[in-house]
Amino acid sequence: MSLERGRGNDSSRLLKWSLRLGSFAALALSWELLARVVNSLLVPTFTETLAALVRLLMTSRLWGALWISNQAMALGFGLAAIAGVAVGFLMGRWRAAERFIEPYLSILLVMPMSAVIPIIIMATGLGLASRVMVVFSFAFATIAINTRAGVRMIEPSWIEMTRAFGATERQLWLTILLRGASPAVLMGLRLGLIRAVSGMITMELLLIAVGVGRLILHFQGNFEAAEMYAIVIVVIAEAVLLTQLCQRLEVSRFAKYSDRQRYARAASWADQAVTE
Repeated sequence: MSLERGRGNDSSRLLKWSLRLGSFAALALSWELLARVVNSLLVPTFTETLAALVRLLMTSRLWGALWISNQAMALGFGLAAIAGVAVGFLMGRWRAAERFIEPYLSILLVMPMSAVIPIIIMATGLGLASRVMVVFSFAFATIAINTRAGVRMIEPSWIEMTRAFGATERQLWLTILLRGASPAVLMGLRLGLIRAVSGMITMELLLIAVGVGRLILHFQGNFEAAEMYAIVIVVIAEAVLLTQLCQRLEVSRFAKYSDRQRYARAASWADQAVTE
C-alpha cells in the first residue's frame, strides 16, 4: 500500500509540474506573439526580455540594487513580525487590549499607504529609517490581525481542559496559546511578507529612488523596456520564492494533522502543562 501511495504522489507531482510548465510556455508564447504583432518600442518580446534578464543577472548593478532594497525589506518585515505577533496575541487574549488597540489598527488597515509615506519621510528623513518604517507600516497590521484571529480560533475546550488540569497562565501560553495559534501566525507572516515586498517597491518608486525602484525608473526614463520588464520579473520572482518558502513551512508543520489529531495534541499539551 505504501508503494502504491508513493506512486500516486509521484504521478500527482508530475502532473502538477507539467501543468505549471505548460501554463508558463503558453504565457511566454502569447507574450512573444503579441509583442511581435504590436511591434512597439514599449512592449518587448519575451526573448528580448529574457536576454535583458540574463545580462542584468551577470552584472553587479542588479545585485547591488537588490541588496539596498532588501535591507529595508528585511529590517521592516522583521520589526513588523515581532510587533505584529506580540500585538496580535495581546488583542486575542485580553478584550481590554483589543478595545484599546483595534481603532488604530483599523485606521492603519483602511488608510492608503501612499498617503502615509510622505508623513513618514517628514518624520524620519530620506534614509534607511524611513524605508524601514514604510515596510513596517505595510506589513504590521496584516500580521497583527491574523495573529489575533489565530488566538480567537483556539478551541475554548482546550483552554478549559488546561485550566482543569491546574495550569498557570504561563503554562497556558506555552502549551496552548502559542502552539494553537501557530498556523494563523504563519499565514499572517506569509501575507505580511507579500505586503512588505509591495511596500519596499512602492516606497522606492514614489518618493525615494534607490535600489530596485531606482533601476525601474532609470530604465523607464530611457525607454529600455526589455530591461524594465526584466527588473519587474526579478521582483516578482523574489516575492514568489519567499512566499513559497513560508507556505512550505506552513504545510510541512500543520497540514498533516486532522481535527481528531489536533484535539489529541491539545490534550497532550494540557498534560504537559501540568507536568512542567
